[in-house]
Amino acid sequence: MTATTLDHDFDHDHDHEHAHHGPSKGIGRWLYSTNHKDIGTMYLVFALIMLFLGGASAMLIRAELFMPGLQLLEPDLYNNLVTNHALLMIFGAVMPAAAGMANWMIPLMIGAPDMALPRMNNLSFWILPAAGTMLVLSFVVPFFPGGGTQINTGWTLYPPLSLQVGMSMDFLIFAIHLLGISSVLASINIIVTIFNMRAPGMQLLEMPIFVWTWLVTAFLLILVVPVLAGGVTMLLFDRHFGTSFFNAAGGGDPVLFQHLFWFFGHPEVYILILPSFGILAAIVPTFSRKPLFGYNSLVGGMLAIMAIGMVVWAHHQYTIGMSLGAVTYFMIGTILISIPVGLMVFNYMATMWKGSMTFETPMLFAVAILLMFSFGGLTGVMLAVVPADMQYQDSMFVVAHFHYVLLPGAVFGLFAGVFYWLPKWTGHMYNERLGKIFFWINVISFNITFFPQHFIGLAGMPRRIVDYNQMFAEFNMLSSIGAFVFGLSHLLFLYIIIDTVRRGRKAEARVWEGAQGLEWELPSPPPFHSWTTPPQLAH
Repeated sequence: MTATTLDHDFDHDHDHEHAHHGPSKGIGRWLYSTNHKDIGTMYLVFALIMLFLGGASAMLIRAELFMPGLQLLEPDLYNNLVTNHALLMIFGAVMPAAAGMANWMIPLMIGAPDMALPRMNNLSFWILPAAGTMLVLSFVVPFFPGGGTQINTGWTLYPPLSLQVGMSMDFLIFAIHLLGISSVLASINIIVTIFNMRAPGMQLLEMPIFVWTWLVTAFLLILVVPVLAGGVTMLLFDRHFGTSFFNAAGGGDPVLFQHLFWFFGHPEVYILILPSFGILAAIVPTFSRKPLFGYNSLVGGMLAIMAIGMVVWAHHQYTIGMSLGAVTYFMIGTILISIPVGLMVFNYMATMWKGSMTFETPMLFAVAILLMFSFGGLTGVMLAVVPADMQYQDSMFVVAHFHYVLLPGAVFGLFAGVFYWLPKWTGHMYNERLGKIFFWINVISFNITFFPQHFIGLAGMPRRIVDYNQMFAEFNMLSSIGAFVFGLSHLLFLYIIIDTVRRGRKAEARVWEGAQGLEWELPSPPPFHSWTTPPQLAH
């Protein structure tokens, strides 16, 4: 399917007629903006700031684990950094970055002039800085007199620990509420936009896969975020209003919280990964110069992931004493979900098969994702098997597994997306050489960081523990060196973005030779109001 625009007057005369339609000047442009591109940009900037904050907490964790014994951090502070790192990365970096890309690209891809609910779009972004501030405050408050204790629960916030810690926990609960509200509002906006604002003649099964991934992600968010909100509200009531939902002494059940948390927590993994898989579906055909293989099966695979992903949550809880029937059900469900995920990976590999491939930075990231994510999936099937998981549970093996899934699956996908669309967003081309240097440093240091953790995990090193046995020292040292290089490489990423915006050479409308889709019909950067005349789709 190709697209021909009726006329290109939007980037010539149109701007002169409606000069007042352009962006307002100064800070007001950003505060009150309802333009999807501006809001998308703000999401991406916010995510970048949070990436550095979350990365700094990870580097402190790895600095502490560089050698056995207590080096830099008190045990409670160490545990709080673990909590902080996870929440900043998931809710502060990956989700807003993916939402920023959705905001930027979905209207361009479906030929819509903007998002369907622009004011709500503005609101769903501006809730984030408030929530991010509360997240950071939850970490800072204990350092003040009378500030209470550190949040030493890990990101899962399990009671009874989360009932005992100080007021920083309340900050965290409200931050999660705000983040949840922001996600749900953004999801509603995305669903309404996709269903109601497509260019005339664009069927659902003609939309780019990126748009499809976001449709599935938005529905997942609306289904699971309220459950987490309910869980943390019950936690708040247990802490301050004398209820006993999770307090065993008052007749409550701490395991109930685990179920509520993981009912959100497992689909959340797919919420983080699916948008990146949508980005892959744009990148792989472009650089393979072939149409995407198995479009319908990709859509079917995503819907299957959504359905099965909702009902496998308790594989995080094999060791809590569920009945044999329950653990068997969750084990089989978890192994089954590897089929649609594997299907998506094979579709991308089949797209590359016999294509005339070139390896620009986005494509390098795409290939790395397929390799490393598959490895993460393999360790996932190991963890799905109940008797094996009894051994692996709460060891560093689990940490290695989910970082191999989430970093390549979600974060590298976002990097690939940035390199792929940055010329379109800014109108300037990034420095390809620097992009490739960043890729190689990033991927090599990532593997040096997390690959050894499989071995120390299998040898028995527990996770979330500030000190460890002397026998794990060498691998931990290796892992920490890798982590420092990995963390610092993101400064190069920041430099590449600033350099692109300031000095990059002018980008054409169709930045990449093999690129297909409506967004490439517009000039780079797209005009402030794009698709004021809806594109005509030529079938």
